[in-house]
Amino acid sequence: MKIIIFLSLLIISTKIFSQETPRNWHLLDQKKDNFPGISLKKAYKLLKKSKISSTPIIVAVLDSGLDINHEDINPVLWTNTKEIEDNNIDDDNNGYIDDLHGWNFIGGKDGKSIEAETLEITRLYKKYSKLFKGKNKYTITPQEKDEYQKFLNYKKGFNSGKNNLERSIKRNTDEFEFFNEIIPPLQKAIGKSTFSKTQLQNKNIKSKELSILRSKFLRVLDKNKHKELTSEKLIKHYEELSSKMESLQTRLKYNYSLDFNGREIIGDNYSDLSEKNYGNNDLSKRTNHGTHVSGIIAAVRNNKIGMDGIAGNVIIMPVRNTPMGDETDKDVANGIRYAVDNGAKIINMSFGKGFSPEKQVVDMAVKYAQKKGVLLVHAAGNSSTNTDYFYNYPSPLFIDGTIATNWIEVGASSMNLNEKLPAKFSNYGKEAIDIFAPGVDIYSTVPENKYDTNSGTSMAAPVVTGVAALLLSYFPNLSPEQIKSIILESGISANLEVNQPGSDNKVSFSSLSKSGKIINAYTAIKLALEKHGK
Repeated sequence: MKIIIFLSLLIISTKIFSQETPRNWHLLDQKKDNFPGISLKKAYKLLKKSKISSTPIIVAVLDSGLDINHEDINPVLWTNTKEIEDNNIDDDNNGYIDDLHGWNFIGGKDGKSIEAETLEITRLYKKYSKLFKGKNKYTITPQEKDEYQKFLNYKKGFNSGKNNLERSIKRNTDEFEFFNEIIPPLQKAIGKSTFSKTQLQNKNIKSKELSILRSKFLRVLDKNKHKELTSEKLIKHYEELSSKMESLQTRLKYNYSLDFNGREIIGDNYSDLSEKNYGNNDLSKRTNHGTHVSGIIAAVRNNKIGMDGIAGNVIIMPVRNTPMGDETDKDVANGIRYAVDNGAKIINMSFGKGFSPEKQVVDMAVKYAQKKGVLLVHAAGNSSTNTDYFYNYPSPLFIDGTIATNWIEVGASSMNLNEKLPAKFSNYGKEAIDIFAPGVDIYSTVPENKYDTNSGTSMAAPVVTGVAALLLSYFPNLSPEQIKSIILESGISANLEVNQPGSDNKVSFSSLSKSGKIINAYTAIKLALEKHGK
């Protein structure tokens, strides 16, 4: 039974491509390459033929951090030319000292930074636990009834989330222990850290114990034939389990802690939502996610290093506001305002949460960006949820009932031209989601001049951001609303019955988003030339 328990986790966790899937599949063309990518090469050929030139576009990446020294990112890194490096003076009087390459809103003046933080549900449960300490449904006043119901909902959500995480840790630990008994001895016997199924089968093993381990290993592969599990993938998955366990333990320690308060590190007055000038200029913490996102958008093109970003002539402005946990509304709002005030024309936001207690301050920042003509691109989330009915914040739907016009909400699609086209983890919604974009096994930059694949709507959003930046760099007079209209109108329809994310229920792909389409750079450029070409 142990073998069967772990099977569902293997393909989700592994980051090794099957041989048939190119690393750059998200950039390819459906007709020519048989992958539902964005047809980027065709887009650039069309731009070259049109003989129009591009202008530099600043794209802000609100995220966890950025490796600003990465070989494929550093050449496109934003530099505040009005700021003198490390002189401890706010040279440009923008309220941020030595913000040479961006700003960290989850750091303190002493240079320390938050890496892990509580979840919003934890913060709300903690707050309401104090309000209703010693009270129950029989002792509250009629005026407290609605707030008490919120408290009960927060308590239920907190306990459910914590219990689910503890179960994940137990499953992950059991899985690691299971494979740890099998794989290291086989690696030693073969003399290689990785090996193929054929190499393992052909290896002359005399030891009875090793023969049993080999049989167990091969049994796992055999039971996962339909998932295209290879020996190499299984070994890679095992090697990643240790760091995954560490990450899960860190999340349990901080995300659901009723005692931890990350704002003590920052030193701001969190209740003062108008406060803007806090944080520090250290962008170097938790850089994996932000570096991966940034590379998808604008890693240096055609330098024969690593991989190519989508948009050339783009400058990446990193803004750190996302810890391992839930970002706060105050930090989201200030991150947006910082990006707008320092020249960003597009902002990528690959983060989200289920509660937004200070949503009004985020709404004000989004409206500010809208007024200033800045496009916001947001990842829809990875909980296989219909967000027409369940909120994912930040959201373009304002408290007053109006909707931001400068916002694109992005779901994730896969490389499969079949019922598995929508990523099984992606949120969806006919009203809430604007468009889908490649977000499964996306190869991009990671810290220390390395490259790796990641999956999530966090990867799909920067694909849209990259296409939007490409459009704006060649058509600099386009408004956010025009860019959004072009992207949604020019997307590629998929006339398919697909699995509804999170289930095997068959639905039309067109029912999963407002446009019912997948973004495509070529058709977007083609439409832009038709409508706005000189």
